[in-house]
Formats: sequence, C-alpha cells, structure tokens
Amino acid sequence: MNKMLSAIACAATLLATPVVAKEVRLASDFTYPPFNYMDTNGKPVGFDIEIADALCAEAQLKCTWVSQAWDSLIPSLLARKSDVIMASMRITEERKKRILFTNKYYQTPARFVAKTGSDIALTQSEMKGKVIGVQSGTIHDRYVTDKFGDVAEIKRYSGQDEVYIDMNNGRLDVTFGNSDQLALAFLDKEIGQGFEFIGKPVTDKAYIGEGTALALRQQDKALAEKFNQAIDTIRKNGTYDKIAAKYFSFDIYGEEL
Repeated sequence: MNKMLSAIACAATLLATPVVAKEVRLASDFTYPPFNYMDTNGKPVGFDIEIADALCAEAQLKCTWVSQAWDSLIPSLLARKSDVIMASMRITEERKKRILFTNKYYQTPARFVAKTGSDIALTQSEMKGKVIGVQSGTIHDRYVTDKFGDVAEIKRYSGQDEVYIDMNNGRLDVTFGNSDQLALAFLDKEIGQGFEFIGKPVTDKAYIGEGTALALRQQDKALAEKFNQAIDTIRKNGTYDKIAAKYFSFDIYGEEL
C-alpha cells in the first residue's frame, strides 16, 4: 500500500511540474514592421523574428511560427494553440493577471502623430470630434479610449499598417502607437511624409507598461526562465546589439521609462 501511495504521489508531482518543451510554437500577427511582418515570399522577418531566432538557438529550442490576429494572441496562448507570444507585446499589470512575461527585450515610449502643422493639442476640448486610429486591442487602444473615448471617434484596425494607409488618405486626424514603430514604419517612409509627432512622449506605466517581452502561460515558468537566460546571454555576448543595429540607429533596449 505504501509503495502504491508513493507511486501515486510521485506521478502527481510529475504532472504538476511544468515541463520545458524542446519544440516551441511562437505566435505573432506579422503586421508590425520593422518588428514582425511577412516579406514578399511570406516569410516572417523583422527585429522580433531575429531576436526570437537568437533566443531559441541560445536556449536550444526548436521554434516554429504561428500567425494569429492580435486580438486572438492571448486567448490562443491560453487555449494552447501556441506556446509563446513574440509580437512586441508590452508588459502591463492587466496582462500579468492572465499571462507570464519574460524579462523585457526592448522598451520605448508611445506617441501621437498628426499632419504637419495641424496644431492639434492633446486635450479633451481639442480632441472633440477628431478621429483617432489605433490597432485594436492594444495598450494604445486602451489609452485613447480612456483619455478621449467620450469626445473623439476611435477607429480600430486589425493591423498597424492599415492605420498608416488611412492616415495618408486623410481618414484619420491622429494615430497613437509606439514611438519607434511610428518613426520607422511611417514617418521615415514616403507614406508618412507630411506627418509629425505631436505632444510629449507618453510613459505612464499604467498604460505603457514596463517594457516589451515574450509572453507565456503562467505555469510555464521553467520555459520563461530559459528565455530569460537567453536574453541575458545575447545581451552580454553582442548578438542583441548586432541584430538591433540592423534596424535602429538608437538604443532600442532602453532604460527605465
């Protein structure tokens, strides 16, 4: 009887202990250049992709990519349709209630963009009747909804690239997003000529969070720790800086906001 009880207890312990997977499914929406997007051949490319490749190699994990809409990234992770979200997702207190984050792998403020010379002030009175474009379900969506949802029209898009098209076509007055992505994928491109940052950078951690990280199910602590160790290693051995230099002319890793 004692041997049987010991065997049952041992089995229960094994079942309760998260196992670090050797093959990992990484999920992204691939609508966020230069961080994660598809090239003309349908291959995942961008800063997030290269960082993920480096992390998986360092952690000795076989990683594959899964394409999912932004709004479905967390539900799909919890439903075990993926194992890790690698999609420039910010660490926020609200998200930490549902999922587990690794240490950050980059950190930037958020900013507003409008047509050059529009002189739009980011106040309730000035934003009344304005049309704001944001990617649906993001921290930027939540911020503009809380700040201006009662006075402005908020148009939500499945991908950030769609926001830029409507900005260029005059369907939006303002957009709000990560400063680096807005600069690199919009303002520095032909489609973003005639637009500029307005207002001060937004760094409120209640919205902007504590940095950008990989996201996992809360029980997958061992796998998260493998990624944390890999992040630390590629930061120290120069791999991170080599990848970042291909995309940015500034320190994307960032200090505390």
